[in-house]
Amino acid sequence: MAIVDVTVIPIGTEGPSVSKYIVEIQEILQSYEEEGLIRFQLTPMSTIIEGELSVLFKVIQAIHEAPFQKGLQRVATNIRIDDRRDKSRVMEEKIETIQKQLKEKRDI
Repeated sequence: MAIVDVTVIPIGTEGPSVSKYIVEIQEILQSYEEEGLIRFQLTPMSTIIEGELSVLFKVIQAIHEAPFQKGLQRVATNIRIDDRRDKSRVMEEKIETIQKQLKEKRDI
């Protein structure tokens, strides 16, 4: 299972706010999650998506295309992929590992 950090940047919007595009992207992600294909988490600067890599590429393409469907002519999408093959981990476990190590350092 892979974890992807993705940011879709609509370019050429009518103003500085892009929230309506983000809402649509989140709705697309929700539909994939309801199908049981991914899990996702919105952050203030990006969205974290978890799933099988081949599915994630399809999801990324779908959310990249969403602003074009709203009439924009340019979209930039940034993607970071964490694809660990020696063990299966979920988003929460990565955070728990760091929190545990921080606690251990404080307790020393």
